[in-house]
Amino acid sequence: MTQPIDIRPATGRLGVLTPGLGAVASTFIAGVLAARAGLTVPIGALSQMAHIRLGERDEQRNPLIREFVPLAGLDDLVFGGWDPISANVLEAARTCGVLEERDLNAISGELESIVSMDAVFDQRWVKKLDGHRVKQVTGAWDQAQALVEDIERFRTENDCERLVMVWCGSTEAYQEVSDVHLSLEAFEAGLRSDDPNISPSQLYAYAALTCGVPFANGAPNLSVDLPAMRELAQREGVPIAGKDFKTGQTFMKTMLAPGLKARMLGLRGWYSTNILGNRDGEVLDDPENFKTKEMSKLGVLDTILQPSLYPDLYGNIDHVVRINYYPPRGDNKEGWDNIDIFGWMGYPMQIKIDFLCRDSILAAPIVLDLALFLDLAARADQHGVQEWLSFYFKSPQSTEAGMPAEHDLFIQQIKLKNTLREWMGEEPVTHSEA
Repeated sequence: MTQPIDIRPATGRLGVLTPGLGAVASTFIAGVLAARAGLTVPIGALSQMAHIRLGERDEQRNPLIREFVPLAGLDDLVFGGWDPISANVLEAARTCGVLEERDLNAISGELESIVSMDAVFDQRWVKKLDGHRVKQVTGAWDQAQALVEDIERFRTENDCERLVMVWCGSTEAYQEVSDVHLSLEAFEAGLRSDDPNISPSQLYAYAALTCGVPFANGAPNLSVDLPAMRELAQREGVPIAGKDFKTGQTFMKTMLAPGLKARMLGLRGWYSTNILGNRDGEVLDDPENFKTKEMSKLGVLDTILQPSLYPDLYGNIDHVVRINYYPPRGDNKEGWDNIDIFGWMGYPMQIKIDFLCRDSILAAPIVLDLALFLDLAARADQHGVQEWLSFYFKSPQSTEAGMPAEHDLFIQQIKLKNTLREWMGEEPVTHSEA
């Protein structure tokens, strides 16, 4: 047995704040409310549904993760957030159309009682949206302070012992790291001078970390992966993770690519296209916002396949990603993949995938897991990048700046479970029979 680490108990209420109360957040909240009312089970959430093996196989110790580690319970969660469009979560859920009315009726009163806070919104970053529930505060510094006030007011009014924040807002226009992002001092100077390179998602991240609130980024925007935010997270002792929820097509890639590599089968090309019609699809219809998503989606194959080590197999891949806004599809995204592989003596083969997925249905349990696991990390006095949560992201962060993070879904799962084992004083599982 290894020595367990000290983890404070999950007493009191845990507030879950989401910038963005659209399809993903409203689906997440509705699912949790339905689960704690006994109307459904939280399918897709490792924190609730998955077992974890402890010790040797013949010991037959396989508790549920939620019974093994001291996670907050679903009954302890309180929800809040900001949205530039919807007045409350019920309105958001009905507008987005992910869930059917029969699933909303039993919890409609609770959903309607979760009222959106006015958002920090700048149309320069999401040209396709027109926000009207926005803060009448100008200047980046004052906007950040307004968010800090929102956070602390929510904490007090809802009697929350702890808070976490998970970005569920739209993908922002593409940007690269600039001087204002390179240090906390530069970032705070940029806030005061209204530097145009500071985006709304960065304001939310800054406000959260300043308040000691763990932050996960569900979109491909630059936020807690910036040097300034990593510095702030270390200074405040706050855990962070991101970015971009791994839901549909990239979920498929991170399952299939490790299998091709495990068998030493070659890859010549991977063409991916998506059609979706929700708010995310509308936002991504703008080329600058699509580029942000494209960079996130394109990053997974190289890291998994290691073309520098296997040039004969993976040194010449054409990897193409397309996203098309198609309103009739709604939240039911369809991802098509054409994969050109080759095997013995170079003979070509193909794999075709047509994944008719429900984007927010896949994302909602990720929000729940991240909220509970980040809260666990905070109570375990873990701070900075939580690389063990890479399992949930298209573009996970590495604990070492500049080093690539792991993208292989199965290695990520082992890392997640072994982290929990080690924190609780159990030996990591290596699957070695030696």
